[in-house]
Amino acid sequence: MSSSTAYQNEQAQSQHRKQSWSKFLRRALLMIIGSALFSVGLEIFLVPNNIIDGGIVGISIIISHLTNIPLGVFLVILNLPFLMIGYKQIGKTFAFSTLFSVIIMSIGTTLLHPVKPITIDPLLAAVFGGIILGIGVGLVIRSGGSLDGTEIVAILVSKKSAFSVGEIVMFFNFFILGSAGFVFGWDHAMYSLIAYYIAFKLIDITIEGLDQSKSVWLISDEYEKIGDAITYRLGRGVTYLNGSGAYTGDDKKVIFSVITRLEEAKLKSIVDELDPKAFLAIGNIHDVKGGRFKKKDIH
Repeated sequence: MSSSTAYQNEQAQSQHRKQSWSKFLRRALLMIIGSALFSVGLEIFLVPNNIIDGGIVGISIIISHLTNIPLGVFLVILNLPFLMIGYKQIGKTFAFSTLFSVIIMSIGTTLLHPVKPITIDPLLAAVFGGIILGIGVGLVIRSGGSLDGTEIVAILVSKKSAFSVGEIVMFFNFFILGSAGFVFGWDHAMYSLIAYYIAFKLIDITIEGLDQSKSVWLISDEYEKIGDAITYRLGRGVTYLNGSGAYTGDDKKVIFSVITRLEEAKLKSIVDELDPKAFLAIGNIHDVKGGRFKKKDIH
């Protein structure tokens, strides 16, 4: 191996290490921010107004209220068994990321507990607490971790049952949020449902973003006109695929493209304008990598 080749390999390895550290630090920072936001949502909005979240967090809030033991203690203790399961069944990276996030969340709730709540209006607390919780959880999940052990159980159970992770989590939370009615009163249980629903929606938005990608599959005899319109009016790349109708045996051109959520309505109007009878299928994509998925400048 020549000295120049060895030098290039060494430089490539050094660059790779720098990128790895950069990604690690970015993930750690997002976990810290997400866990801190979650702590703010709990201690500044929900807990002072006797409103709970779902999962282990909800159970911890109820037990902390009944025993007067700090919430942060139960957040760590109750999550530990699930973290051990996650370590064995899902992977150490996920388990350590979750443990790190839970510890930050526990410290945050302990530090913020003496702080006076911003509002004592339960509706405002449920709305704004749910928003902050959802953003916090979304940031942690985007970084590869979790803030609640029930999600780990849901992932494992879903692999051996016909239920999705979301359905299993909802099943757990139905009983947990219902328990709030016996402890805090049924009006607070209903406020808890409002907070949980808002947090659930904000988690999706935070993970996927307003620019969530969508795949487009379109079959039309006017494929060239529609393809050109997508390229020049939306600024998105288009790929033509060869297809064949199973019933008729006719050759068809299939348009494939990737757009954002905000461009979906405009795409539909383009298709309705050029070929109202076209077959159009649009699906969500959680991640897009590689290729040239970047909006073109249209002049």
